[in-house]
Amino acid sequence: MKTWLDIDKDSDFSIYNIPFGIFSHGDSGLRLGTRVGDHVVDLHALAAAGLFDKLGIGKEVFSNSSLNNFIALGKSKTNGVRTAIQAALQDESSDLKNLTTAFIKASDVQMHMPVEVKDYTDFYSSIDHATNVGMMFRDKDNALLPNWKHLPVGYHGRASSIIPSGTNIHRPKGQMKPTDSDPVYGPCRLLDFELEMAFVVGKQTKIGQSISTADAMDHIFGMVLFNDWSARDIQKWEYIPLGPFLAKSFASSISPWVVTMEALEFAKVQGQKQEPAVLPYLQYEGPHNFDIKLDVGLTSQDGQETIICGSNFKYMYWNMSQQLAHHTSNGCNVNIGDMMASGTISGPEAGMFGCMLELSWAGSKTIQLKGGEERKFIADYDTITMYGHAEKDGKRVGFGEVRTQVLPAL
Repeated sequence: MKTWLDIDKDSDFSIYNIPFGIFSHGDSGLRLGTRVGDHVVDLHALAAAGLFDKLGIGKEVFSNSSLNNFIALGKSKTNGVRTAIQAALQDESSDLKNLTTAFIKASDVQMHMPVEVKDYTDFYSSIDHATNVGMMFRDKDNALLPNWKHLPVGYHGRASSIIPSGTNIHRPKGQMKPTDSDPVYGPCRLLDFELEMAFVVGKQTKIGQSISTADAMDHIFGMVLFNDWSARDIQKWEYIPLGPFLAKSFASSISPWVVTMEALEFAKVQGQKQEPAVLPYLQYEGPHNFDIKLDVGLTSQDGQETIICGSNFKYMYWNMSQQLAHHTSNGCNVNIGDMMASGTISGPEAGMFGCMLELSWAGSKTIQLKGGEERKFIADYDTITMYGHAEKDGKRVGFGEVRTQVLPAL
């Protein structure tokens, strides 16, 4: 596709993308937008100009403070908006060329939470990550627990502390158990990121209803980058017997643009063979993994960024369709805007490990940074930035970034 708008060939926000998000500019208030190249495009302005009249969508839906009502229109409508924008950007005679007030420099807008997240689930779906953690804390022969290859392990997280890129966090405090003393309370010492992606539920179900792997993609609107912050020392002491709690609930950071599944269709790839064979409700046909290149940068207080991890979403053992099928297999209902994260995304090689716990191998190794500094875990005033994009046959569709700085504990 060719467009009259000037878009850098390496932009995450090509004409093939057209993601959706919530922005504000000046005193305009919160509204829906899309990102094309270096510009945020005001969808309320496009609706007022009649671009979506044929779809029968009122302009009021584009002035909401979240995408939830827009997503609720259904994929035929939301993808219709996306394709209408693409068509206008290709049409040299389009009235959109003269609607200059709808195109705002991305550097001039404030991005906000794209969806109202009603519930959040975090999975544990990377076999490389689960194996590495198991080897650290158990042994090589028992790295994976008996259930791991039979179901997508997950837990219910805290939706209220999911925050958009650019929102800084304070180092969490909590209860920890040093090896040589009684429990203590104080600032976390082993703060970690987790490189993840999350999908946004796009269709509501009722209690008792299950979603099959064949139908799962109809229920998934799109995806974001997801940094699932973790306080490893707090987690180690608290997680038995019920799992993650305060070590995870203090913050999770997401990228502000929701990239639709239609935009990522070209990035589908076949996942690895699952052995032993999974139960029938988790079986699927065709490619359900996605080839999305992921990188993590750590910027120290001196302003120098070091890329410390390069992984790929294609390495996931359990795919999103299986996650959603398992999540609803007991009749659990899901709502529009629910967010489900992948769990740490690690690859088979050391440079592909998706958290500091793995990169430093539980603190036994150091990570070299530009400028001569070293890290085992995250220091105060460090900034973690995650990047992700899919690219194939001249198409590039990306997520931009999710960037968060860690401030000292309050």
